[in-house]
Amino acid sequence: MTHPLRDDAPLYTDLYELTMAQGYFLEGRAEQTACFDYFFRKAPFDGGYAIFAGLAELVEILENFRFDEAALSYLKEQGFHDSFLSYLRDFEFQAELMAPPEGEVVFGFAPVCRVCGPIIQAQVVETLLLNLLNFSTLVATKASRMRLVAGDRKLIDFGLRRAQGLAGMQASRAAIIGGFDSTSNVLAGRQHNLPISGTQAHSWIQSYGDELEAFRAYARHYPDGCILLVDTYDTLESGVPNAIKVAGELRQRGHELVGIRLDSGDLAYLSKHARRMLDDAGFPNVKIAASNQLDEHLIKSLLHDQDAAIDVFGVGTQLVTAYDDAALDGVYKLCSVDDEPRIKISENFEKVNFPGNKQVLRLVDEAGFFYGDAVALDDEDSVEHIFHPYDPYKDVSVAEYDQQPLLRPIMRDGQVVAELHSVEEARDYARRRLAMLPDEHKRFNNPHIYKVGLSRKLHELRHHTLEAAKEN
Repeated sequence: MTHPLRDDAPLYTDLYELTMAQGYFLEGRAEQTACFDYFFRKAPFDGGYAIFAGLAELVEILENFRFDEAALSYLKEQGFHDSFLSYLRDFEFQAELMAPPEGEVVFGFAPVCRVCGPIIQAQVVETLLLNLLNFSTLVATKASRMRLVAGDRKLIDFGLRRAQGLAGMQASRAAIIGGFDSTSNVLAGRQHNLPISGTQAHSWIQSYGDELEAFRAYARHYPDGCILLVDTYDTLESGVPNAIKVAGELRQRGHELVGIRLDSGDLAYLSKHARRMLDDAGFPNVKIAASNQLDEHLIKSLLHDQDAAIDVFGVGTQLVTAYDDAALDGVYKLCSVDDEPRIKISENFEKVNFPGNKQVLRLVDEAGFFYGDAVALDDEDSVEHIFHPYDPYKDVSVAEYDQQPLLRPIMRDGQVVAELHSVEEARDYARRRLAMLPDEHKRFNNPHIYKVGLSRKLHELRHHTLEAAKEN
């Protein structure tokens, strides 16, 4: 796969990243070591978790992160110094990137990625990292919520035409990681080796002038993958009866109709009536697919409240736009320079970052369920207590839990040093990990707050660093 940003990635950034980088260079600080944390503060969709996605795309770009002559010429036109441009001509990303496997279940305030290396290198990738990880994680999380309520029913990404431009490519990949089975996006299918799915649009039916003729023509060319759109004219009076006729004709030729699709109307009512009609006609194995402005809440209502007879859901707008949360609030904060802790002070205490180089320890109980995350300093293999990030009077003992480090080296010295998941491997991993999260954290309304706490050493380091910063 060649990512469309790969050749131009160094300029896919905010200007201040490059002005700061030049400033570091001119100050003689190019090789000074810095560490940054990527994390978010609030889970999207008023939910209790997020699904980490976008890592493989980020790594592919960082492996090939070069300023070509066209980029350097452009930066010269913008007034950048010749000496800095000469430095950029030999630039390669050599910093260490640490992250969990793609598909991991992640939570607010706990670092999701860590970038440590020469300060210019760690600085200039900020915008790229945020852009790729924030959006992919947002869509993967939205997809996972739909998977939770859809059970074993098929989920298909139909969203490309409603996506914000080329973000549809990232969205299709992230949807699979979140639990979808396939996508209608053919280019994403090719680039990411994703299963692709599709039927026909209303225009196919309309172009014939006669619904039955349109169905027959489609079935002639796709006898082993035929799904018929039945709501162009009248779903129950013509669409389903005509689909049943074609199903019979296919059977006579040794084939079976795969399914019908509903794209409008009362999906619960129509699906239940269509199911009875298909069963009575001898076609109990014909699947019923539904589309039309679906999201996790509507899918839940259709299946759990209305007993809809739907086997497949095609989801578009609400998925690829991550509707009802415009963006994940992921941030990238400096936490150390030359191994000295750094902190950002804010009047809002929740925006005071955690200083120092850190690891995240996933706390797992004896039944195999996630209990919480301990944010610890990277020389801590285990912790006995965790302290609430912003309430000094709350702490809890965690010594009895299994403690698994989440952040692992992904890149070091310009090389990938960890095996990266394929998209489908990331989806399967996400499903396994999400099964380890207690149900109270997965409910849509007022999910139980997942415990993320600081180790005693980090808790004390933040206090001392904060006090020292206030004195300066």
